[in-house]
Amino acid sequence: MNYSHKILRKKTKSISVGGVLIGGDAPVSVQTMTNTITHDVDETLSQISLIEEAGADLVRISIPDSESSKALSKIIPNINIPVIADIHFHYKRALEAAENGAHCLRINPGNIGSKEKVAEVVECAKQNNIPIRVGVNAGSLEKHILDTYKSPTPQALFESAKYNIQILEDLNFDNFKISVKASNIFTSVEAYRLLSNFCNYPLHLGITEAGSNFSGSIKSSVGLGMLLYEGIGDTVRISLSDHPKEEVKVGFELLKSLNLRDYGVTIISCPSCARQQFDVIKTVKSVEAKLAHIRKPITVSIIGCVVNGPGEATMTNIGITGGGNNTHMVYVDGEKNHRIKDESLVDYLVNIIEKKVIQLHS
Repeated sequence: MNYSHKILRKKTKSISVGGVLIGGDAPVSVQTMTNTITHDVDETLSQISLIEEAGADLVRISIPDSESSKALSKIIPNINIPVIADIHFHYKRALEAAENGAHCLRINPGNIGSKEKVAEVVECAKQNNIPIRVGVNAGSLEKHILDTYKSPTPQALFESAKYNIQILEDLNFDNFKISVKASNIFTSVEAYRLLSNFCNYPLHLGITEAGSNFSGSIKSSVGLGMLLYEGIGDTVRISLSDHPKEEVKVGFELLKSLNLRDYGVTIISCPSCARQQFDVIKTVKSVEAKLAHIRKPITVSIIGCVVNGPGEATMTNIGITGGGNNTHMVYVDGEKNHRIKDESLVDYLVNIIEKKVIQLHS
């Protein structure tokens, strides 16, 4: 029997971002952020279309100017996922974003300015019934916090979070989630641990400015993986210097590896060696690409020989092992089902996997 560990997640307050529940009993959600010029509506919509295709639950859009906040009124009606408006300093951008349909406002109350300005943003959020994300970042801590701690330590990020929480609570507002991001894994992890022990607001996880697709995926998976394994975190964003759809892919793979989300095709495949009876690497890449559209969960094993193939196949919905003379054994639901010979392996696998998905989820 395949051992499946279940992570005991910390129960946090539940909030709704455009109908997507964050915290409480809701699954950990995956989000990303556009990197287009927001007021280039066509380009932004084109990118969000690919983000939606990748399966993102939420998308964040930067609102640096009034032209961008006005563009939301043209963007939001033409997409199918909730939008988080990202505001850093000017409180009016938050007001405009809410007026133009944003489903959540990402701000750092301590950077917005006077208490009156923060109060205006909070009142706007209340009137529009939308939450706020408090975005604490190691690169933009409040001056009085940095004066005390001298550098963005975990305690500094935690103190900033507490400071911003207090601002919102003093305004009788509790419809928010929080993040304490740093580019250093250990700084982020420790700050999130401190925050998780302090409050029960939902936590948005991320390692900020993580780097390229390759290095950033590893860095984010290590840091966020530690937190998620401890039951900390309600929504994640993988920050990569790449197309946002790549962030979504990594986010789902991370959650799938921890049994926190069932999503799409999970392929178990060997690294290949001299025993392989077909080109495993090429086959896996082709199958994965052709099945990228599938969102319903299914497990597949693609093993090049009979050493580990039969064992892995017993634990997947569809399995294939390499045999001699271009003959391969196909397993269905862990049992030997039939042999194939001289087939176009990729096309054959894609076909039976798509049929199995329909059978499993009809």
